Amino acid sequence: TRSPTCTFIINMTTEQLRKNIQDQINRLVSQLEDLENEKEDLGDEYEEMREETLTEMRVFETQMEKMVSGDTTLVTEFQAAKLALRAAVSKAFQTPDVIRMFANKNNGQLRQRLDQLQRDVTLGKASEDSITRQKVEILSALKKLGDELKDHEEAFLQAHKSEDLKAFESATQSIGTAATSNLLNTAATSVQKART
Repeated sequence: TRSPTCTFIINMTTEQLRKNIQDQINRLVSQLEDLENEKEDLGDEYEEMREETLTEMRVFETQMEKMVSGDTTLVTEFQAAKLALRAAVSKAFQTPDVIRMFANKNNGQLRQRLDQLQRDVTLGKASEDSITRQKVEILSALKKLGDELKDHEEAFLQAHKSEDLKAFESATQSIGTAATSNLLNTAATSVQKART
C-alpha cells in the first residue's frame, strides 16, 4: 500500500500533468484561431504557418499519448482532447472554437453555439449555407462526446459530412475500439496484480 504522502505526491503530479496538457491544448487552439483571424493579412504565409501549427498538434498528440499511458483516469479524461486534436490535424474540423469546446468536453457550450447559429439564420444574420460547416463540426463533436442527437440533427450530419470528416470518423471509430480494449487490458492487469 502507498503512504498518504506518496499518494499526495502522485495526485499532485497528476494534477500538474492535467493542467499542463490542458494549457498546451488551449495554446495550440488559440494559435490556430489567431491564424484564422489573420488569414487575409498573412497572405501566402498563412498556409505555411497553419501547417506548422498542425504539425505541432500532431507532435503534441503523440507526446500526450506517452504522458497519459498507464493512468486510466487520464487516458479516459483526455480521449476527447486527443480526438479534437486529431480532427484539427485531419482537417475534419476547421473552426477553432469548436475544436476548443470539443477538447474541453463542453457539450453545453457546443449546444449553445449550435442554437446561436440557428438564431443567426432565423434573424437573417447568416445564411444556412454559411453555417453548414460549423453545424456539422458541432454535431459531430457532440456525437463523439456521447451526446444524443435528435433525428433531424443526425439526418443533417449524414447529409453534409465532408470526406475529411468521414475519414476522421472512420479512423476514430477504430481508435475508440482500441482504446477501450487497452483500457480493459490495463484494468485486468491491475486487478490481477492486486490479487497477488
